[in-house]
Amino acid sequence: MTEPINDAPATALPTVVIGAGPIGLAAAARLIERGIEPLVLEAGAAAGSAVREWSHVRLFSTWAEVVDPAAEKLLAPTGWVKPDGATCPTGGDWAKKYLQPLADVLGERVRFGATVTGVSRQGRDRVVDADREQQPFTVYVQNADGSEERITARAVIDASGTWSTPGPIGGDGLPALGERAAAAHISYRVPDLNDPSVRARYAGKRTAVIGSGASAFTALAYLADLAKEATATHTVWVLRRGISGSTFGGGEADQLPARGALGLAAKAAVDDGHADAVTGFRTDAVEWSGEQLVLVAEDGRRLDPVDEVIVLTGFRPDLSFLNELRLGLDERLQAPVDLAPLIDPNVHSCGTVYPHGVGELSHPEKDVYLVGMKSYGRAPTFLAMTGYEQVRSIAASLAGDQEAAERVELTLPETGVCGGAGLFDEPESAEGAGGGCCATPAVVQLGVGAPVTSGGC
Repeated sequence: MTEPINDAPATALPTVVIGAGPIGLAAAARLIERGIEPLVLEAGAAAGSAVREWSHVRLFSTWAEVVDPAAEKLLAPTGWVKPDGATCPTGGDWAKKYLQPLADVLGERVRFGATVTGVSRQGRDRVVDADREQQPFTVYVQNADGSEERITARAVIDASGTWSTPGPIGGDGLPALGERAAAAHISYRVPDLNDPSVRARYAGKRTAVIGSGASAFTALAYLADLAKEATATHTVWVLRRGISGSTFGGGEADQLPARGALGLAAKAAVDDGHADAVTGFRTDAVEWSGEQLVLVAEDGRRLDPVDEVIVLTGFRPDLSFLNELRLGLDERLQAPVDLAPLIDPNVHSCGTVYPHGVGELSHPEKDVYLVGMKSYGRAPTFLAMTGYEQVRSIAASLAGDQEAAERVELTLPETGVCGGAGLFDEPESAEGAGGGCCATPAVVQLGVGAPVTSGGC
């Protein structure tokens, strides 16, 4: 079904929010706070659909840091009680105890099973200049029953995230040769070892984990725990870079203790012999050896065969449905051009990003914004608190309150990491990998005993 274009004044039209995850729902709460009507379009069947897919993973942020203040105000009259602010929820907790109740409060302002397939200006494709900013947005939607419709909006906030587009194995950003053919033995998610079928997939097996971020740390820790029960379980940790003092995060210096503990757990997995680290390995091909897989590097190195591969090389934004909009994106990160210098890992790896809002998130196309994980493009280290500040600022700007939009209302916790510049250092050059805003990291020696934990969640 195609609905007729709405000819109502722009101020009477809703602001469309794409995605009913943490940042999308917070955007709706902030818009309501400002007297602006939101319409949240969620492709999944429930609030936090992506979050639910990693429901077994515990956040390293506490409840106090993952509940948006405006959302909390909406929830309060319902009798909702905020969980203990000092504890860290799992993804499942976050979805069940906060995101779904918030969506319930928003009611008909949230539509599920609504996939956005395109966004443009009414009667104006990407090329046309004439009266462009005076035209409302047209948002094309495919519903779960297969029907189609067109919604007219005064502004668009894309909080659809990046979960659906994980990075591939290939070191050049493309799938490695043979990666697709080996799909049955490759996963792009942290395994839920509480699921008996998933546990059986990895128990007693040799698994390659590719990646160097928090997700890889989590997978290494999970598989190390599994190895204590199923002793033949072993992990090969494949890193594209060398190992330095920043590889394992900030440890006890991290102001989010649970985040620091992840890196310490990854180091313990290697130190305790449950995992072997292979550095400077950029995968070029995946080959078969009987029923096992062999990873082959660009330099010709071949790893010993593995049974399974877990690829945790980050995510990237799906920009396909925004092709008719004029976005100003950094050529490297696919993040807004004014935000990119703050988060570019080619320049620094400090982790802590200066709080930012509408100024850094604006595009040549007025009143369209990428927020949350999607605003970071291909860059890592996003925190929910950052997204909440983003949508607070954007809602203020849409309401005409530029003073509030430009005001910073957030202080982010330090990561304890300031590890230097460069994404392409060789193992032997890791010691000199300083630069950017950061100090030169120390080289970490592995196999010298397990570290102490940092506490926290």
